[in-house]
Amino acid sequence: MDRISITGGRRLEGTIPISGAKNAALPLMIASLLTPETLTLKNVPNLADVNLLARILRNHGVDLAVDGKRPGPARYLGETFHLTARDIVDTVAPYEMVSRMRGSFWVLGPLLAREGRARVSLPGGCAIGTRPVDLHLAGLKALDAEIDIEEGYVVARAPSGLTGARIIFPKVSVGATQNVMMAAVLARGETVLENAAREPEVSDVARCLVRMGATIEGIGTSTLRIQGTDSLEGAVHTVLPDRIETGTYAMAVAATGGEVLLEGARADLLEAALQILTSAGVTITETNRGLRVARNGGEIEPVQVETRPFPGFPTDLQAQLMALMTRAAGTSTIRETIFENRFMHVQELARLGADITLQGEQAVVRGVPALHGAQVMATDLRASVSLVIAGLMAEGETVVHRVYHLDRGFERLEEKLSGCGATITRLVG
Repeated sequence: MDRISITGGRRLEGTIPISGAKNAALPLMIASLLTPETLTLKNVPNLADVNLLARILRNHGVDLAVDGKRPGPARYLGETFHLTARDIVDTVAPYEMVSRMRGSFWVLGPLLAREGRARVSLPGGCAIGTRPVDLHLAGLKALDAEIDIEEGYVVARAPSGLTGARIIFPKVSVGATQNVMMAAVLARGETVLENAAREPEVSDVARCLVRMGATIEGIGTSTLRIQGTDSLEGAVHTVLPDRIETGTYAMAVAATGGEVLLEGARADLLEAALQILTSAGVTITETNRGLRVARNGGEIEPVQVETRPFPGFPTDLQAQLMALMTRAAGTSTIRETIFENRFMHVQELARLGADITLQGEQAVVRGVPALHGAQVMATDLRASVSLVIAGLMAEGETVVHRVYHLDRGFERLEEKLSGCGATITRLVG
């Protein structure tokens, strides 16, 4: 099993190209199930989760052709996918695939909307809480779907098609919003989604659906108004840049010092996180090429943060911020309000010498003079990259085990960091 070795203490200087957003690319790929015509997606990141979803979609009958990266000034643009679901050959998404990646559960809505039936395994994914699919199922039921749970599978039927409805989500859910939205575009009549997720990735999917012929009003707000249509057509859409990757590398620069251009990054996608970094003493400048991040000489100032749905501070940057605050000049508090069990990286950071106390859903992080390299274990995607950030700050060598978590969400991480001066290598096997 691969590991990553990091020798800390090196400043980061240079340019890091930001990849397309995984959390947008996955549902956008799934949207190809809604039309028999070709959906072309540009700037798709080359990640383990993307490759796994491609296999799942092929099982459903999606033909996939891939163009590679192009050299030149826009080299941060990723692969181009041409997805054609001319005929759906199978409406079953099996356990052995869906259990490995939670996002693949979102095929449920599009399959049900287009074919009138679907059998999808209950999902797996990162071990950061139960994350139940109740909101997905309740939304689809409101659209007149018949839903049963049989032997670990969701069995959904809509023999007469789906019908629009007014749906009020009891809590904000990115996955449920995307799943129900994709189903609703092929339902009869109007669907109104209230308390819908406002995350940029949700808006990116909505804009792609509009390009495919859907009518969706309120994109970017908590109320989406969808007029159903009989069919969608093909389209060309570019995946937005990954705000979580942007925030992660910004925190790596903040942790190590130096100055890095995050090429292709957009400030409007993560304003709350950038405000926190600015308050911590980091200089962030918007340019026509992306975001320039710098910390030259000043201390890391402590912060008080609470994770919230967009436009608040994202839960997917909580672990990375905690790693940064282990070296702050004072005490920080980080409250996690989105997922339970998302503090599993705390005990691994402690192995490096971090001083962190958990108080329920809050972590109290007392900055220490130095971290020291050690063997650490990744527990989930975001926790694993927090250990990389800590390793970049630590004295001596840090070895991160179970880096397959990293491969699910960070494209060419070692290459991007080593290109800016980090001493980081992958140990194969």
